[in-house]
Amino acid sequence: MLPDQKTVIIICGPTAVGKTNLAIQLAQHFNTEIISADSRQCFRELNIGVAKPSAEELVTVPHHFINSHSIHEEVNAAVFETYALKAAAEIFASKTVAIMVGGTGLYIKAFTEGLDAVPNVDPQVRTEILEQYNAQGLPFLQQELQQNDPAFWAVAEQQNPQRLMRALEVLRSTGRSITTFQTGAKQQRNFNIIKVGLSLPRPLLNTRINDRIDAMMHAGLLKEVEDLLPYQNLNALQTVGYREFFPVLTGSNSVETAIEELKKNTRHYAKRQMTWFKKDPNINWFDAQEDDLIARIVRLVC
Repeated sequence: MLPDQKTVIIICGPTAVGKTNLAIQLAQHFNTEIISADSRQCFRELNIGVAKPSAEELVTVPHHFINSHSIHEEVNAAVFETYALKAAAEIFASKTVAIMVGGTGLYIKAFTEGLDAVPNVDPQVRTEILEQYNAQGLPFLQQELQQNDPAFWAVAEQQNPQRLMRALEVLRSTGRSITTFQTGAKQQRNFNIIKVGLSLPRPLLNTRINDRIDAMMHAGLLKEVEDLLPYQNLNALQTVGYREFFPVLTGSNSVETAIEELKKNTRHYAKRQMTWFKKDPNINWFDAQEDDLIARIVRLVC
């Protein structure tokens, strides 16, 4: 790396693999700041269920896109792109390296390549789809898109309700598949990008996920969800870690069943994350257990 060349190191990979700890160590090594690329940790009202960095970790290194928005605001990849580019420019005013860390592949793609222009959606359409999803669940979204948007369905993340709802919103608002708005044109950024992927053997990752969820329950996840019950229909809460427990609080499910559902859904989410990231040929993959991980990543930069 040239002395004045600006570089963003992006740490990505599945949930519970160890991204946060590595990002903090790298930020300390380079005396720089972190931009979160997590679509849920930006919400001030969500804490335990999104595995947000601890207060001590947030004090150790300055973070951006953590506690930056409310669940009452619309936050999407386009919002993140604008926010993260601004944050990177602020960091580069005094640093040559910035760290980005997160598991939301679409947000990282937006930051590195830009996004296709997708039309605005009528808020009423969004509300109607959300109400139908809450009443009928994931099968409703899957059936609607399979029947009415086969082009999208063929390439969709078919277990991801957020992506499916977005595609259905566009379809109902415009009469066109969201795929017709996707040109694939990439934006050029004025900084260098190095992508680092962390992985673990699947059995070990699953054990970490299960242990993390057990720790979340001990930390008070159920109480956190209870406090958010009045807002359960907001888009920000249609996510793993919260939607499993709303039925518990309304008396239609048990805590034990919800915990097992959360573990299963989180394992599936981690699998989808890996599927997304493995498609990117520019990611340098490392075993998260390697002893000399920091040194090896630093050599990629210097």
